[in-house]
Amino acid sequence: MILATFDSGLYKVFFLGHMISFLVAFAPAVINPILAAKVKADGDMGSLGRLAGHQANMGRQIHFPALIALGAFGIAMVITSDPVWSFGDTWVSLAFLVWLALCGVVSGVLLPAERKLAAGDLEAEKKVALAGQIATVLLLVMLFLMIWKPGA
Repeated sequence: MILATFDSGLYKVFFLGHMISFLVAFAPAVINPILAAKVKADGDMGSLGRLAGHQANMGRQIHFPALIALGAFGIAMVITSDPVWSFGDTWVSLAFLVWLALCGVVSGVLLPAERKLAAGDLEAEKKVALAGQIATVLLLVMLFLMIWKPGA
């Protein structure tokens, strides 16, 4: 039984959820590096640790759950778009793979590094920056896949 079709009301609700989740999940990719640069420019490394603590908490409580919701809404959109898109489509499969990699980088590298930085380990700042850069590249790859839909 099909619950919805491509461009139906339910599909559009999932699309709205997908877009809102995207905004919430990736806001830190824009804001966090700017805030960290400003705090470092002030020269107060204690503030950098406090900022990293807040970033880690927000990442764990808000941004990472939004990243999970982003994938869930994307999956729901594929299911309700039947037969327009399917999990066998190249761009859908690759986007799902990139999303899994992104979840791994955020949960396995970025959030732990932010917690270490918050605890005073200034070496963790390099991991935070690198993980943020990798997450941004993965985001751009995912956007490419969803906009141009290679193989569709």
